Amino acid sequence: MKHQEEQEKKRTNLLGFSIMIGFFAGLIWGAVKGLFYYMSFTTVIPGFLVEPFFKHSFLNTQPGYYVGWLSFILFSIAATLIYTLAFRKLRGPFPGIVYGIVWWMLIFVVIGPLARMTAPETQLSFDTLFSEFCLYLLWGLFIGYSTAEEFTDERNREPERALE
Repeated sequence: MKHQEEQEKKRTNLLGFSIMIGFFAGLIWGAVKGLFYYMSFTTVIPGFLVEPFFKHSFLNTQPGYYVGWLSFILFSIAATLIYTLAFRKLRGPFPGIVYGIVWWMLIFVVIGPLARMTAPETQLSFDTLFSEFCLYLLWGLFIGYSTAEEFTDERNREPERALE
């Protein structure tokens, strides 16, 4: 009975873990997105996720930048929760990379142009598409590999199994 209670204590809380990883994914990669925008690697403003809800002129201001960064953090938390629920048992970096690419395709090819968050991909420059693609690839890698390490790494649980 005591051994079972110890095992349950070592289980990761899915919601808490997703919020933490999503927060840091949004914080880190949202900052990189802002840096890419201000260094003119991309023409998509940092607040593009909330473009349908705020005026474009506001999103180009300093407070608008922070609203955009916050929206990217919230988006990252939601995306991490989805990944954790659906794919947490997948090992290695490649599922996360694919996850990031799928999100890039959804945002820049499907949903973004329809919701007027982004221009159609045919109207965006190569630099913008490539920078955003790399950003989402690394963002997905961060989420996927962090999740894989937490839910498939048995080194922390191994000594208890050896005692059985």
